[in-house]
Amino acid sequence: MIRRPLRPLARILEARARGESPDAIERENIRLRHEAMRDTLRQRAEIRLTVLGVGFICAFAVIGARMADLAASDPEEPRVHASAASIIAQRADITDRHGHVLATNMETHSLYAHPQDMIEPERAARELAALFPELDEERLLKDFTGDRKFLWIRRQLSPEQKQAVHDIGEPGLLFGPREMRLYPNGAIAAHVLGSAGFGREGVHAAEVVGRAGVEKTFDALLRDPARGGAPLALSLDLTVQAAAERVLEGAMRIFNARGAAAVLMDVHSGEVLSLVSLPDFDPNDRPPPSTEGNAGDSPTFNRAVQGVYELGSTFKIFTVAQALELGLVDPDTVIDTAGPMRIGGFTIREFRNRNYGELSVAEIIVESSNRGTARLAMQIGGERQREFLDRLGLLDPVPLEMPEARGGAPLVPKRWGELSTVTVSYGHGISVTPLHLATAYATLANGGHRVTPTLLRQEAPDKGPRVLSPDVAAASMDMLRRVVTEGTASMAEVRGYRVAGKTGTADKPRPTGGYFEDRVIASFASVFPADDPQYALVVALDEPVETSGSEPRRSAGWTAVPVAAELTRRVAPLLGLRPEIEPAPLEGVTLTAN
Repeated sequence: MIRRPLRPLARILEARARGESPDAIERENIRLRHEAMRDTLRQRAEIRLTVLGVGFICAFAVIGARMADLAASDPEEPRVHASAASIIAQRADITDRHGHVLATNMETHSLYAHPQDMIEPERAARELAALFPELDEERLLKDFTGDRKFLWIRRQLSPEQKQAVHDIGEPGLLFGPREMRLYPNGAIAAHVLGSAGFGREGVHAAEVVGRAGVEKTFDALLRDPARGGAPLALSLDLTVQAAAERVLEGAMRIFNARGAAAVLMDVHSGEVLSLVSLPDFDPNDRPPPSTEGNAGDSPTFNRAVQGVYELGSTFKIFTVAQALELGLVDPDTVIDTAGPMRIGGFTIREFRNRNYGELSVAEIIVESSNRGTARLAMQIGGERQREFLDRLGLLDPVPLEMPEARGGAPLVPKRWGELSTVTVSYGHGISVTPLHLATAYATLANGGHRVTPTLLRQEAPDKGPRVLSPDVAAASMDMLRRVVTEGTASMAEVRGYRVAGKTGTADKPRPTGGYFEDRVIASFASVFPADDPQYALVVALDEPVETSGSEPRRSAGWTAVPVAAELTRRVAPLLGLRPEIEPAPLEGVTLTAN
């Protein structure tokens, strides 16, 4: 920097020449220099004050915004976050149609070890093996004294187990927070709910993912944070489901059945209010997949949606309904059912070799005539029969919101010839699930509209494409009602509720070919109330036998029908259906005047 001299020589000489004092020039220059220094310092101070003021304003703005955010949020305890990628642990609840919790979350802890921090690894291994019998003491000691820096011991601990581990007093044993899936109702609706397990895991959190059932189907939805934890409402009714499971469990014991299944469906909306498969399991402790024996005997096997069975005479109403729809017959048309009848080298027989002779179409259903149904099927033809069953949804897997439903693909004839046309007409040679059958009967009951079953609660009926005319559907319901009042399902009558339905007893096929003579699938497909259909109910028993008489009885009329009647009797009031009170007879009553 160039500084100006206080006594410049030129001005000094000029001042002396004029007789002035040179000191005045120095004083003036000093004054000007001080004023310049003052202005510089003032400008610098103003800049610093301005920057400091802007800084204070910004700081107070940030603090104010944070205080407003905290004031609007819910209070919560501070948490330590791991440096790894975050794991979404929160999972929405699952409820029934009335909001009752079917699946929820419970906070628990995991147990892991830092072997390098352990003081007494031998004692820790010994006491952990005593607390948890599934742990091997020698293996734990080897891990604790080896080169490992981290070791998972248990993914889940109960509060009591956590306290017991804490009492060991080993600093190398550590706990991590966990959120586990809890099914508070135990085995109720186990096959529908499925199960959940851990996906990605970290020390501070674990991802809960669906493994089976609706837990797997709606896994992304249940873990979606955008839903704000809103529960997933199913169409199931918890009280109805519990009652159905109890009735079927008793039926298995009474009839010595190998297994049982039941489906209860709203015929207008397709909502599944109850879906039962026995034997079942507790989803809180889902058993591993069976690796030996028949897969159908595993408790995790869902007989209602995975089990494909020949369901016998329950199919006869479809043959009759199609014949009515095509205008080939009416309910009063007489068909000769007398034998013998041979198709493709095979003899078509009636149950217990009966010979009904001439029967009307309605009586064919009431008496459950194989030959009468076969003759109607021959008039229909195989191609039209197959097309009709396809429109009913009986030839493809049911599109239910469960991954297991995809495994319930119907077994149909490879070559749909004349013999297949005849046998399929009365429920042999084609295998479907109980859910298929309930869906088809719901179509008959709602006036002829195809039903799409669902496990999600619906706000309004969802009518599918029309399969049958209303008149044919009504005529079919009348015939099914007569099966209960006059035919093979007399034990299905429930006082106060008009029940319509059809029995089915089919011999079980042998794995090596042919059929067992003493093993059957007994089923009963019903609708109630018959005069204003609301619900379709299918009950199927695997290898039942009724032994109260002089000889074993296996037919559906003796096994599946009384089970369905008891089930209807219990669940109809739960569904809000008032019984129809029939007037009592007035015989012997004397009327008096006031």
